[in-house]
Amino acid sequence: CTRDRCQRLDLSGNTRNCFLTGSSDSYRNFIGKRLRCLLNVPNTEVYNSAHHSSGMFCFQSSRPLGEKITSFQITSIGQLPHHFSAWNIQSTRSFRTSPSFQAAPVPLFWIIVKPAQKLFAIILGRSIRNWWKALPPNKRELFKESARKNKWKILLGVSSLGVLFVVFYFTHLEETPITGRARLLVFGKEHFRELSRMEYDMWMEEFKSKMLPETDARYQVVERVVGHLSESNKDIPQVSALKWVIHVVDEPGVNAFVLPNGQVFVFTGLLNAVSDIHQLSFILGHEIAHAVLEHAAEKASLVHFLDFLSLVFLTMIWAICPRDSLAVVGQWIQSKLQEFIFDRPYSRTLEAEADKVGLQFAAKACVDVRASSVFWQQMELAETIQGQPKLPEWLSTHPSHENRAEHLDRLIPEALKIRESCNCPSLSGPDPRLIFKLNMQHLLESSKDQETPNSTKRDLSKPELDFPHT
Repeated sequence: CTRDRCQRLDLSGNTRNCFLTGSSDSYRNFIGKRLRCLLNVPNTEVYNSAHHSSGMFCFQSSRPLGEKITSFQITSIGQLPHHFSAWNIQSTRSFRTSPSFQAAPVPLFWIIVKPAQKLFAIILGRSIRNWWKALPPNKRELFKESARKNKWKILLGVSSLGVLFVVFYFTHLEETPITGRARLLVFGKEHFRELSRMEYDMWMEEFKSKMLPETDARYQVVERVVGHLSESNKDIPQVSALKWVIHVVDEPGVNAFVLPNGQVFVFTGLLNAVSDIHQLSFILGHEIAHAVLEHAAEKASLVHFLDFLSLVFLTMIWAICPRDSLAVVGQWIQSKLQEFIFDRPYSRTLEAEADKVGLQFAAKACVDVRASSVFWQQMELAETIQGQPKLPEWLSTHPSHENRAEHLDRLIPEALKIRESCNCPSLSGPDPRLIFKLNMQHLLESSKDQETPNSTKRDLSKPELDFPHT
């Protein structure tokens, strides 16, 4: 990227992060009641203005994003407060939720007819089975003899059908923007833009009473971060072609998503979970990357292709299984095999690609990309603290927090080179990953020291945790 394309936002400065420390009572007591921010850098302002006493807001303003957002405060990972005394905003927006009638886009049409396709395959397979059962023994033998004589013709027909699927697959391959990866794309971008407009109306109707106004400091910081990311990456046609519209939803969930038409939705729970502006920039860069790389259309295309291919196997299952109950079990096994062999691994691949491209977007915006892996380490720590069960990664549509952090650590050196090529200010202060590691060591040591004298007084079967499920 060139100097004029890399619009610098002064985000480097001193490293800014919120970290967890122990309390004066015990580790578990501390976890259940309060999370403190350990700030080992200068020029730090700590605002204790949460509506709930168990949260603390930390914001480093040594190099502010702008005059409008210098008072913005973001909590560290921990109990996520839903309201802020400083931002008691009651105003809402009005939305138009009755768009003019128009033909449904192609993806929506296939979503609607998918159950009908499966029903047709079940009926066809069951009819073949009943027809075979009704045949007299002598006719069955004649049919088998005829099949043996014409086995090469049958094999040729089956092979021709397989060739058609292969030809269809390779004739619908396209290159992914930016990464150049070959991917199947059955649906056009214009179809998904239309579908995203319908999805947008649905989300706006659901969250219409929870949208933050544009005057809210949290809205303004998201708007400035998205605006800076898009401005810094405007040399990418897919970024400059979309109009990015911000929506901040007052919801406790740690979530954000971007529709294919550029509508950005950010939950306040995510703003509470990130420690600094660098982590927020990376997360929003990741979500923007999903839209730019057209992952929604790609995933829907693969699922559509696999579902169509599975209709053949579904028909065979219902034709071969002697009873309906066995056919239902076979159908369930087939769907689970497809899900865990194709669907979920492919989703994890798309997430990893969005992490890579989102990190590049953040690097061109002069963000401290080292903070990206710290965010996922914090998420891993928060889930551990809350006692959430850890499922194997192969059961999930997303990589595990630990693996995402490791993957980003491998990508950070390249991202730092991109950042340097954009003439960004040099990063000062210690590496946030090192600070997080040192603070975790301090936390563990403190918790051990505090638990030892009280080990005989507490019932370990009843941990004192007081965290909402997020």
